[in-house]
Amino acid sequence: MTRTKWLKGVFPALVTPFDEREKIDEEAFRSLIRHLSADVTGFVPCGTTGEFMYLNEKEKRNVLDIAVDEVGGKKPVIAGTGCPSTKETLELTRYAKDIGATAALVASPFYFKPSFNELYEHYERLNELDFPLIMYNIPQCTGTHKKWWTAEGIAMLDNVIGIKDSSGDFPFLMALFEKVRDRISIICGHDEIGMPALAAGADGLILASANLIPDIWQKIRGSVMEGNLETARSLQASIQKLVRLVVRCGANQAVKEGLGMMGLGVGRSRLPIMPGGVFKREDREELRIQLENLNKILPRRVDFDLGDGEPVSSAYPWTPSTPNTIGDFSMKIAEGFAGPPVFEVAHIDLLMGSKGGPVTYAIEEVIKRREAQGNDPSKFIMDRPRTLLVPTVTVRTKRQAGYIYEDASEGVVLAIEKSIADGVLPDGILDRLDIIANVFVHPAARNRQRIKFNNYKAMLHAVKRALEGRPTLDEIMYEKAAARHPFRYEP
Repeated sequence: MTRTKWLKGVFPALVTPFDEREKIDEEAFRSLIRHLSADVTGFVPCGTTGEFMYLNEKEKRNVLDIAVDEVGGKKPVIAGTGCPSTKETLELTRYAKDIGATAALVASPFYFKPSFNELYEHYERLNELDFPLIMYNIPQCTGTHKKWWTAEGIAMLDNVIGIKDSSGDFPFLMALFEKVRDRISIICGHDEIGMPALAAGADGLILASANLIPDIWQKIRGSVMEGNLETARSLQASIQKLVRLVVRCGANQAVKEGLGMMGLGVGRSRLPIMPGGVFKREDREELRIQLENLNKILPRRVDFDLGDGEPVSSAYPWTPSTPNTIGDFSMKIAEGFAGPPVFEVAHIDLLMGSKGGPVTYAIEEVIKRREAQGNDPSKFIMDRPRTLLVPTVTVRTKRQAGYIYEDASEGVVLAIEKSIADGVLPDGILDRLDIIANVFVHPAARNRQRIKFNNYKAMLHAVKRALEGRPTLDEIMYEKAAARHPFRYEP
């Protein structure tokens, strides 16, 4: 088969939406495809991000049916057909061909880790179907890495039109450019190296994060194609934190929660993957911030009712978990946790309330104690809103005092200032609000920059969680099985 012309561009590795009973949510799946259609080159259902390993044979066929039908021939549909055995892979690939998919993306057989010869013979059997095949190298999941000589051999089969490499192994990718680029398309499947892979010669991208930011990936590819590498580098840098969260923190759950924050409800991943597990709650808060920075979560009017006068309106970065009216400011509580590294982690317990309420009473008691004893360790760090920092761990040394009252304190102040700038804490409520931040700095901490930055992140998370009443009771009950102590866990 001659080198195909259509296998290039940006393809999302589609998530598979599930309802509350873990059944495939067809309408949500169709809505996702429609949402992405304007910004993508084609679609890849039943891939890794689509949780193909958690789908039975009937469900895989159902997902492929829906995708092919919804796309309606307007764009390519690359069907994920990789299975543990050659027999299953042949059957699913034949089905994809029969229903009108454009090509099959075939992950290496996994679990038993076949030899290179067995891999070749696996693709050799698939080649007999006379259907376009794309090799899929993802050794972090399959346990088997296609060495360049194996990929080179498989690329000689008549119906192999490309390879998707998700290994993140740049030397391997460069070997592919040397050995097989004149014969097959080379597609990067590792989000963290998308731009450099394109600049080095990759034809396109199949990415989990293309569910969230397909338009930015198209801009990156377009900039590379035009030779504008500085723009491409800048765009990659702007999304690097987001894609790092997706790649390293459970892509399927991360993407699903990101889509949910953007208003596209696609449910949760199937167990054992669950919110708060591999995709931790602090990861979720960071993903939200990145989506806000990229204008994927937009401001919407939210009213703040402190119960002591007229409500105050703000342009607030709104998600479906944000109330349209934020009220009951008698006392709001939340926590924020942020790392790495482990010895510079930040953990903040936050109390927030309208002046005259329980939080004000607690602050006044601190003032009385300070006047009586003169040695209270708490410290006021802001006037608007009035904010009291209270250390969690006893401050014993001058160095620890610097970490708490300088570095951690600066991080907390920066987070409140950022919340004010973003409309999360509107100016009209600042003089009517009191805050207590109970701040933890590990006794073994040394990296002052990380102490400051982690406390900034933890406080930023805690403020939103307090205002929005998160986690909700439903979230707590569902996620309780994933609860872990951040430093130690014993079943």
